[in-house]
Amino acid sequence: MQQRGVGGRLRAAGWVLVPLGLVLVLGSTGYFFARHQGVTVQGESMEPTYSQGEHLVVEHIGASEIRRGDVVLVRVPGRYQGAPVLRRVIGTGGDHVASDGARVTVNGEPVDEPYVRRDELASATAPYDVRVPNGRLFLLGDNRGNSNDSRFSLDEQSGSVAASGVLGRVREGFVVPPLLLTTGGLGLVLTPVGAALGISGYATRRAARRPIAAAPPWPAA
Repeated sequence: MQQRGVGGRLRAAGWVLVPLGLVLVLGSTGYFFARHQGVTVQGESMEPTYSQGEHLVVEHIGASEIRRGDVVLVRVPGRYQGAPVLRRVIGTGGDHVASDGARVTVNGEPVDEPYVRRDELASATAPYDVRVPNGRLFLLGDNRGNSNDSRFSLDEQSGSVAASGVLGRVREGFVVPPLLLTTGGLGLVLTPVGAALGISGYATRRAARRPIAAAPPWPAA
């Protein structure tokens, strides 16, 4: 009877730990993929920062989280054949963005752009001077000599695009958040431990149910 009790407790522990472990693993994985996506760089517009074929992690964010300098994955209706593209945010709603063809200023302040590819084509870009409408973004590629960006649509709301079209922001040096690692790791431990306890409990209860062999009768005198 004691063996049956032990076996029952082991099986009960297994029934608790296995589902809990699976919930932790699947929950962590689901949360990660709900908040992030992988993208492959297409084209040369973001060189030298990102090269064609490079794999990046993009974090989904709201329009209110976008900041100047962010590299965003954006979908622009009517442009790029409907495909999302990577571009750098230069100006946000209300900003005054201007360029003499080489240097860029935002609200009268020069923008430090160590990421830009400097070459003769980039320096030959036509000057512009725009005010970014509210709720929109002025976007440029880092490869200024080979990037189809806001400079080439200045007659359409100053070349800007809707902030709501941003699908996410590139995560530099992406590291999985410690909480997700802890939760997922705990789930990976609990699931096999629970399964082992359940199997052990089943074996223990089965052994307890085996009939005890009767002792042979004493030989007749």
